[in-house]
Amino acid sequence: MNNHLTLVCGAGGFIGAHLVRRLKAMGRRVRGVDLKLPPFAPSAADEFVQGDLRDPDLAARVVAGSRVVYQLAADMGGAGFVFTGDHDAEIMHNSSQINLNVLEACRRAGVGQIFYSSSACVYPRHNQHDPAAPTTAEDSVCPADPDSDYGWEKLFSERLYFAYARNHGLRVRVARLHNVFGPEGSWNDGREKAPAALCRKVAAAPVGGSIEIWGDGEQTRSFLAIDECLEGVQRFMASDFCGPLNIGSAEMVSIDQLARMIMEIADKPLTIEHIPGPLGVRGRTSDNRLIRARLGWAPSRPLREGLAATYGWIATQVAAAGDAL
Repeated sequence: MNNHLTLVCGAGGFIGAHLVRRLKAMGRRVRGVDLKLPPFAPSAADEFVQGDLRDPDLAARVVAGSRVVYQLAADMGGAGFVFTGDHDAEIMHNSSQINLNVLEACRRAGVGQIFYSSSACVYPRHNQHDPAAPTTAEDSVCPADPDSDYGWEKLFSERLYFAYARNHGLRVRVARLHNVFGPEGSWNDGREKAPAALCRKVAAAPVGGSIEIWGDGEQTRSFLAIDECLEGVQRFMASDFCGPLNIGSAEMVSIDQLARMIMEIADKPLTIEHIPGPLGVRGRTSDNRLIRARLGWAPSRPLREGLAATYGWIATQVAAAGDAL
């Protein structure tokens, strides 16, 4: 067993809670920190600190004694939260403050290695107009033009991590995660992403009914199952490459195709109604050439497999919520 302390910032969130579980299975001693506990299952962390990483004193306290830090804490959500423009100031302020505090605490504490979860939202919108052929190679990020202030904050924080690496000797790993999904993620709180939102809509719709999709449904994305996300993160941490590195699936589908795949899994044919709503870029997928070159690996699990597990979990949540009414 590795008795060195590993800190997971954002351990109450979807990816963070799963990461804690993965680290414990690897024999790590884990401290988690977040504003909230995981909502769907108890945390597997040896110690869980409920606190606000915007507070530099709290950041210093939880970082103390840590050999490795995973920084996933952020103010974020799906298109309904990120792309309306209503939350831009809080997203930029809160996430920037967290990263400034965590990095400075890591510098002062002499942390051995730190992982930062950036996002595919850093890529410029002018490279993602064509839903059939978006460009997301890691070196295409400049000239910068993210499609949201969430993306701008992530891009700023990437530079912050690399500046601390150059000037203070921190060993950083910066990954650009692409639309991670799976069981135990947000599904009905306004921060859910497309797979969870569509699973909820399909599960709740009556047979022969309809579901609503924002836009024309031709916008494209790729979606990464949580287990492959965690596998990629661990391979990245064990490598000698600092990033930035895409960790995402290259299986690109339209949002209409995603919805129909979920309907097939549920064995529930429904009608799709397209309505106005926040969309983001027209197309995005993960360019996996660099991850293959650097890690000798890339995500390969079929989207349908991850959706089947996610739909089963969300359908159970929808049924339980209905029974509670």
